[in-house]
Amino acid sequence: MEALKVGYEKELSDYISREEACLDLNSSVGKLLYKNSIELVLFRNRLLDKNVSEVLKLHDYAREVVQQPVDVFITSQLANGILEMDLAASKIDIGKLAAEWIAEQSNFDSMQNFLSDKLKGFAKTDNDGFEPRDVVLYGFGRIGRLAARELIKQAGRGQQLRLRGIVIRNVTKDQIVKRAALLRNDSVHGKFEGTVIEDLDNNQLIVNGQTIQIIDAQKPEDIDYTKYGIQNALIIDNTGVFKDKEALSRHLTAKGASKVLLTAPGGEVPNVVFGINQGELDVENDDIFSAASCTTNAISPVLKVVNDKYGIVKGHIETVHAYTNDQNLLDNFHKKPRRGRSAAINMVITSTGAGKAVTKVIPELQDKLTANAVRVPTPNGSLAIMHLTVGKETSVEDLNSSIKNEALNGDLVSQIFYSVDDEMVSNDIIGNTCCAVFDSPATIVSKDGKDIVLYTWYDNEFGYTKQVIRLAKYIAKVRRLKNY
Repeated sequence: MEALKVGYEKELSDYISREEACLDLNSSVGKLLYKNSIELVLFRNRLLDKNVSEVLKLHDYAREVVQQPVDVFITSQLANGILEMDLAASKIDIGKLAAEWIAEQSNFDSMQNFLSDKLKGFAKTDNDGFEPRDVVLYGFGRIGRLAARELIKQAGRGQQLRLRGIVIRNVTKDQIVKRAALLRNDSVHGKFEGTVIEDLDNNQLIVNGQTIQIIDAQKPEDIDYTKYGIQNALIIDNTGVFKDKEALSRHLTAKGASKVLLTAPGGEVPNVVFGINQGELDVENDDIFSAASCTTNAISPVLKVVNDKYGIVKGHIETVHAYTNDQNLLDNFHKKPRRGRSAAINMVITSTGAGKAVTKVIPELQDKLTANAVRVPTPNGSLAIMHLTVGKETSVEDLNSSIKNEALNGDLVSQIFYSVDDEMVSNDIIGNTCCAVFDSPATIVSKDGKDIVLYTWYDNEFGYTKQVIRLAKYIAKVRRLKNY
C-alpha cells in the first residue's frame, strides 16, 4: 500500500511540475505574439488561447503522432530563449525546434546558441517587414463573423491584417445591437472571449479595443472607404451575391478598395486552395481572387498527396455535409431539387461542384472525378469520402504514412491534420484550424492495392475561414517568416 501511495504522489507531483512549466510557456506565447508579432505553434498546432490541459495534450500528440519525445520543460525553455531575441514578425514551430534540440544539443554550447543558429535570417535586420493591411468584410454572416473573430484575435504589434470595416445593408441602431450579439455568441463555436462594445452614435463596434466601422451600402461601388480612414483595403466578400469577375469588379470602383477576395467559388477569377496553388497567383497585377469552397479546400490537400505519389486514375467523392442557411428550416419552396425539404429532420441528396472545382486547383485531375453531396441534420462539421483508383499499388500503412509525412513535414502542414483517434465523430473536429482532418483509422485499401477509400473531416465554417485568412495575408503581401 505504501508503494502505491508513493507512486500516486510522484505521478501527481510530476503532473503539477508540467503544469507549472506550461504556465510559463503560455506566458511566453502571449508576450511573443502581442509584443513582437511572433506566433509559436507546436508541430503546427496553435498554442495561443489554449489552457494548461490543452497544451499538455498537444505535447502528448507530439509523442504519439509525431513520435518525438518533446516535453513542456524543453518547449518552455526554448520559448523563454526566443523572448530574449530581437526577431522579425514570424511563425515558429516550437515543437520542431524542441525535436532538433534533443537531437543536436551536443553540437552547441548553449540553447541560446542553438536558437541563434536555427533562427538566423529571422532577425529584424534580415528582412524589410511590412505594413499592416486594412480589411473590410463585405457581409457579416457565418463566415464573416468567424473571420472577424480571427482577425481580432490576431491583433497586436506588427499585426498583418486590420479589420477596419463591415458592410451591411440598412444599418440601424437595432441592426448594430443584434449583429454585436451574434458576434459575442455562437451556437456552434461558443462565446467570443473578448469585449464587444456598441458605439451607436458613430455606427461602430469596438472589439478588444479595435474600432470597426459599420458601413451602410446597397451597392459596393457607392462606398467611399476613405471617409472612415480606410486605405488600400482588401475587401473580403462573404455575401454569396457577387460570384464572377464582372460582379466582383464593382468592389474595385469603391474609393479606398484595392483587392477583392471571394469566400466562395468564383467565375473567371483564380480559385485558390492555400497551400497548393497560391504560388501561381500574380498578386501584383491581379486584383480579384476566390478562396474556392469549404469542400474544395477539404479534399484538395489529400487528393494532391495521393495524386503526386500514386497517381489518381479515377474516383468519386461523396460529401456528407452539414446543412447551411441556403436550406429551409421547414419544408418550403426552393429553386434547387430537394433543398426545399426541412434541413433539420432530413438527409438531402444534392449536388456539389467540388469535383469539378478541384481541377482548377489540381489540373491533372481534369475529367477523373465525379462528386455528389448529402446534406445532413447537423449544423457544422462535414465529411468527404473519397473512393479512388490509383495507378501505383499501395497499402493502408503506406498510404497513411504518406499523408502523415505531408501533414507534419511538407507544404501542407497548415492544411492537413493527421488524426489517430479511432473514436472521432463530427463534433470533435469543430474548431480545428486545418481545412482537412484526415481520419487515418478509417482508411481502406483493396487487396490489389489499387482501390482506396479515404475519409477526411472538415469544419466547413472555421477550418475554411482559416484558409480564407491565410490567402488574404498572401495576396495582401503581409507574409511572416516561417520556420516549419
